[in-house]
Amino acid sequence: MAHVSAAWITIGALAVATAVIKAAGPVALGGRPLPPRVTAVVVLLAPAILAALVVTETFASGRSLAIDERAAGLIAAAAAIWLRASLPVVVIVAAAAAAGARAIA
Repeated sequence: MAHVSAAWITIGALAVATAVIKAAGPVALGGRPLPPRVTAVVVLLAPAILAALVVTETFASGRSLAIDERAAGLIAAAAAIWLRASLPVVVIVAAAAAAGARAIA
């Protein structure tokens, strides 16, 4: 039998835990709809997690705060979104702003 690394054991355990968590909702609710208060919270989870990911990836450098070219890209992307640009345009504007700030620094 081949040696199984700790990484594969972790991946297997996370796969099983994910399946259990996904099955817990339908089993607990038994086909009933979620209460309105719970639905209101669930709707806000994805945007909150995405915002946290963006902030973490933009302003974190290891365990410290970093204000660098990534912040310029984020500001440019926010401006493009505010101007209702399409997603490809937002990405290009953010990349150009970050590259420009990196070239200047």
